Amino acid sequence: MTSTRLPTEVVGDYLRGLQASITDAISELDGSAFLTDAWQKPAGEILQGQGITKILEGGAIFERAGCGFSHVSGPRLPPSATQHRPELSGAPFEAMGVSLVFHPRNPYVPTVHMNVRMISAEAPDGAEACWFGGGMDLTPYYGFEEDAVHFHQTCRAALQPFGDDKYPRFKTWCDDYFFLKHRNEPRGVGGVFFDDFSELGAEQSLAMMQAVGNAFLSAYLPIVARRQNTPYGERERAFQLYRRGRYVEFNLVWDRGTHFGLQSGGRSESILLSMPPLVSWAYQQVPAPGTPEAELYSQFLVRRDWV
Repeated sequence: MTSTRLPTEVVGDYLRGLQASITDAISELDGSAFLTDAWQKPAGEILQGQGITKILEGGAIFERAGCGFSHVSGPRLPPSATQHRPELSGAPFEAMGVSLVFHPRNPYVPTVHMNVRMISAEAPDGAEACWFGGGMDLTPYYGFEEDAVHFHQTCRAALQPFGDDKYPRFKTWCDDYFFLKHRNEPRGVGGVFFDDFSELGAEQSLAMMQAVGNAFLSAYLPIVARRQNTPYGERERAFQLYRRGRYVEFNLVWDRGTHFGLQSGGRSESILLSMPPLVSWAYQQVPAPGTPEAELYSQFLVRRDWV
């Protein structure tokens, strides 16, 4: 735990700027505007603070794209935030971050998630701590080697200035984290993920978080450009909706960020912006051997070294 605490306005300014740059780029690509919903939770509630939720629904390329900024504080860290820091159990805290999930319309364009955040708290002995988390991961419905390789190469390049160990370590962390234990199945082709991170000191840990956030558009937009005009039919659409069910299952059952927001009394509408607009479930659906759908399971929903 570090005793250095960064000024929250510095981190907040960066995060709001990141949200704006990403949503501006997606809006220009899609040709649709994001709805901007500025919200506030007043003092006196369990959790107080403010945020900006930006949502695009029914777009030409993105069926639903949500990107939220939040800056909240509360009297007690929720259990999801202290499972690795028991000394901070019950401590007052402040948290801010940007989280996004983009659900494309075309089944050949993968869903993507990115999140960067900082949490700060004051331990009972008066020591202040701040730590960072974040990452991005890709969830295709139809797999393409070049897309997975590009995404991972961009993640690796973003982390390289902070040590040769960071990409392989955070890649493994991502593979471990975005895994549906009840299905024994990865959520997608992964990316990078880190949490409870402060080992580089406050300033360099922040810089690493920023590097991940800044790399998002470079990691994702070239993939969208390659796949957005690929023809598809009812079969591909049905498989996309079925696979989206796995996304919902992970976010509600396993995702610590969702649990943190709900356990701390956060704003449900903003916390659940990651949900897809349409989804389906089927009992024991198994794709026929030799099909592109079967290839997703055998070639892409497996642990692989992509770079």
